[in-house]
Amino acid sequence: MQHATRSNRRLATVCAAALSASLALAGTAQAQISDDVIRVGVMGDMSGPYADNGGPGSVLAARMAIEDFGGKVNGKTVEVLISDDQNKPDVGLNAARGWLDNDKVDAIIGGSGSAIALGIQALMKEKQKPYLIAGTVTSALTGASCSPMSIQFLVDSYSLPKAGVQGLIAAGVKTFYFITVDYAFGAAMQAESTRFIEAAGGKVLGSVKHPLGGTDFSSYLLQAQASGAKGIIVINAGADVANTLKQAAEFRIAKGGQSLSVFGMTINSVTAMGQNIAQGLNFTVPFYWNRDEDSRNFSKRFMERHNGVIPTYIQSGVYSAMTHYLKGVQAAGTDAGPAVIAKMKAMPINDLTMKNVSIREDGQVMRPIYPVEVKAPELTKIKYDYYKVGTPIPAAQAFRPMAEGGCDFVKKP
Repeated sequence: MQHATRSNRRLATVCAAALSASLALAGTAQAQISDDVIRVGVMGDMSGPYADNGGPGSVLAARMAIEDFGGKVNGKTVEVLISDDQNKPDVGLNAARGWLDNDKVDAIIGGSGSAIALGIQALMKEKQKPYLIAGTVTSALTGASCSPMSIQFLVDSYSLPKAGVQGLIAAGVKTFYFITVDYAFGAAMQAESTRFIEAAGGKVLGSVKHPLGGTDFSSYLLQAQASGAKGIIVINAGADVANTLKQAAEFRIAKGGQSLSVFGMTINSVTAMGQNIAQGLNFTVPFYWNRDEDSRNFSKRFMERHNGVIPTYIQSGVYSAMTHYLKGVQAAGTDAGPAVIAKMKAMPINDLTMKNVSIREDGQVMRPIYPVEVKAPELTKIKYDYYKVGTPIPAAQAFRPMAEGGCDFVKKP
C-alpha cells in the first residue's frame, strides 16, 4: 500500500509537471502575437503624382482586406498605420524606422519610388519583418537586391517591357526612342527595354529624361518626333504619363506615322487623359476590374467607398498583400516575420483578384499578366470598361527566370 501511494504521488507529480508545461506552452502560443496586436504599415505617395495609382486607395484596399478577413486574426486585432513617403527616400526610410522602433509594426505594405523601396527592403531584411511590395516595379527587388523577407505582388521592370517590346516588334516597329522619367524606375525600365529591343533585332535611336512630376513635355516630344524613330516609348507613370500623352495628342505624333507606347499604365491614367486620347494604346496589366465576377465584386465595393473611382492594379495588389499576410499570420500562429513569410510562400494565393497563384522562392508572385488595348469611346458600354483584354500571358513566360536574377539566397539549379 505504501509503495502504491508513492507511485501515485510520483504519477501526480509527473501529471502536474506535464500540465504546467502544457499551460506554459499555451501561454507562449497565446503570446506569439506581439503586444496582442498585429500592426501593418501602409506606405506610399499619398499626395503627389502617384497618389491616384495607390495612395489613399491603397489604404482603403488594405482596410477592405482586413474587414473581409473578419477584422481579427486568431482573436487578435489588426491595426493599420499610414505614411506618406512623398516620393522622398529619406522621408520613407525615416517613417519605416519610426514604425519599427517606436510603433512595433509587424509588416509594411508599400509601393512608391524604387529608391524608397530598396532602402526599406534592406531595413526590413535586417529587422526580419515582412515587406510586401505592391506598386514599386524595379526588378532588383527580386534580383540583385533581393530579400528573403520580401514578396513582390505585382509586375516589375522586366515583365512590363518584355511584353511591350514583343508586341511592338511583332507589329513591325524596329526603331525606338525613349521618353523616360529620371529616377531608378525609369532607368531600369529603359535598360530592360533596350535589351529586349536589341535581342529582337531592333535599334534604339535615342532617349531623353524628364524630372518626376513634370507638366511640360513638349521639348521631349519634339526630340522624339525629330528622331525619326517608328516607336516612341514613354516610361513614366501617374500624372506624368497622362500629361505626356495629352501633349503627344496635341503634336499629332501618332497621326504622323510614329507609334506611341507606354509600359505599366494604370487605369486612372486613362481617366485622367481621356479615353479618346488613350484609345488604341496597348500595354499589359496584372489586374483589370471587369475581367471576372470576383474582380467586379471587389471593384464595386471599392468604388462605393472611394467616391466612385475604380481601383488600379496597384490597389488590388495591396488588397492581395494584406489578405495573404493575414492568412500567413493565422497559419503560423505568430506574427514573427520569418515564420509568417514561410507560410505565405507555402500557400497559394486565393482572393478576389487572383486564384491559385504561387509565390516563387525569390519572392515573385507568379501571376498571369493580361495584354490590353484601350477601346474607342463608342465601344465602351459601361463606365470605366476601357479595356479589351487579350489572352493571358503565363507567369513563366512574363517574369524573368529566377536563375537569371542574381538573387543570393535562392537555391542554385
